[in-house]
Amino acid sequence: MPNVQVFQSESVEKLLREKATGVTTQLVEVAGYRVQIYSSNHQQLAKQEAIRLEKDMQSKIDLPIYVSYVPPFWKVRIGDFATYVEAQEFKNNFVHQFPELMGDTYVVRDQVTIRQ
Repeated sequence: MPNVQVFQSESVEKLLREKATGVTTQLVEVAGYRVQIYSSNHQQLAKQEAIRLEKDMQSKIDLPIYVSYVPPFWKVRIGDFATYVEAQEFKNNFVHQFPELMGDTYVVRDQVTIRQ
């Protein structure tokens, strides 16, 4: 008998769980971690590259992607991780999947949005 595996977004799982249990969760902003995959202060190209990278990753990664400008740097960060271990695990998988970004990818502290 064949096995069927269903892959779905974590957000879909949470919504289904909330609907089934009747317990809703709230989004809260806390100190946490994100995985930074790009940072540059090259004014001519940094904004364009950050936006290009964001669009490219949106079709490949099922996590929030954040583009920010903190003068003089454009940055692209992924995810909302409550713990360093979660962020590091994602980072390890990410650089395995996208080895060309390995040199620019690392875990950073940030304010993140999580369900509570």
